[in-house]
Amino acid sequence: MIKFLTRFLDNYTKNQTLRGHMPGHKGMALLPELHYAYQRDITEIKNADSLFEADGILRQAERQTAEIYHVPETCWSAGGSTLCIQAMLVQMKAEHRYIISARTVHRAFLNSCILLDLPVKWVFPASGGIITGNYRISDFEKALKEISAPACIYITSPDYAGNLHDISALAELCKTYQAKLLVDHAHGAHRAFLKENLHPIRLGADFCCDSAHKTLPALTGGAFLHMKNPALVMNMKQHMQMFGSTSPSYLIMQSLELCTDWLSHSGQEKIQLCAERAEALKQKFSDQYTFLGRDPLHLTISADGQKLAEDLRNCPYPVECEYADHTCLVILLSPVMTEQNFTFLEHALAFCKPAPAWIPPELPDPMEQVLSLREAGLADSEILPLSQAEGRICASVQVPCPPAVPIAVSGERLTKKWLDFMAFYGLSSLSVVRNS
Repeated sequence: MIKFLTRFLDNYTKNQTLRGHMPGHKGMALLPELHYAYQRDITEIKNADSLFEADGILRQAERQTAEIYHVPETCWSAGGSTLCIQAMLVQMKAEHRYIISARTVHRAFLNSCILLDLPVKWVFPASGGIITGNYRISDFEKALKEISAPACIYITSPDYAGNLHDISALAELCKTYQAKLLVDHAHGAHRAFLKENLHPIRLGADFCCDSAHKTLPALTGGAFLHMKNPALVMNMKQHMQMFGSTSPSYLIMQSLELCTDWLSHSGQEKIQLCAERAEALKQKFSDQYTFLGRDPLHLTISADGQKLAEDLRNCPYPVECEYADHTCLVILLSPVMTEQNFTFLEHALAFCKPAPAWIPPELPDPMEQVLSLREAGLADSEILPLSQAEGRICASVQVPCPPAVPIAVSGERLTKKWLDFMAFYGLSSLSVVRNS
């Protein structure tokens, strides 16, 4: 492939042009180690194209990403999957579609619904919990039957623990009911390149976002927004500029181009090799650990994750995990990991002895939605300890990332069982509508 953006940035740094434009560092790093990055950190100058109006080198580079992923169209994001989620939901609002969503969502989805004033019909897991759960297709169909308006289904797959929805079945369901399928695929940018292409667009989804920085070699904030209908690409660009910075990072964008180039050469083989290494590791430790989830690059262990995370940090082979609570621990693997990296990880896992996972409380009955997401999310609010929040209305949701999965959502009247559920996952306070 042609590295359009990289070639432009390399040429611009060599021609000694006086930079009478942003950014203020003028290509000169405050630390010599960052000199390369500072030189290529530019703004929308002549011939550099402009991401949200791209018709030059950035549009050409995006098309190359779409070709690698075997999808009709792709837009780049320097604002992570959050910006992609916002754009998908603006499109649903433009199409006057009602949102049906699995409850396992990132707070970026919830905040987008608050800003766009979108009502949501929630589908709760049939088993598991809120952070990760297992869903029935029949529950989504029931929700579709209850809504007379045009609709869409929104899911997160893989979720933080590597659990997957049956995207093909959901796509068929959406086709039956003339609905659209949106997939938060932030943790699955690698899944198009497993031995079987399991990317959501190939499986029938209408839109999906991939965070290239989560499992592929891209800078933090680099993401792809893929779509089935190529005629919508300019619409999605327009939607993205409503929420995204007018100065998207050229360094992040260059990393997306370099990541695409890597995928076009050795990357796909390395992804498959990483999946095989991960499976071998799970087999090797099957007597010592119980592994969860079906995505190969999520090493999810059923254990007291909080304790295991500390043990891994402090063992002779220190490992910092992606996420841990008292039910599980997640280590994200990457195809750029070497044999030495995997050997190091094996030594760490061999050294530690996992304590049993805590059993979470049973998922309570849904809470009453007494205010809209927007009314509650933008309301005057106060922070209360969980012990004082029973009966109050949840305001804006402030949950740490990872996993950034709301347990209660804005506008719900809080019950003791849900507050106990939050306490189990380590929350101690939350925002409630003042005087509610």
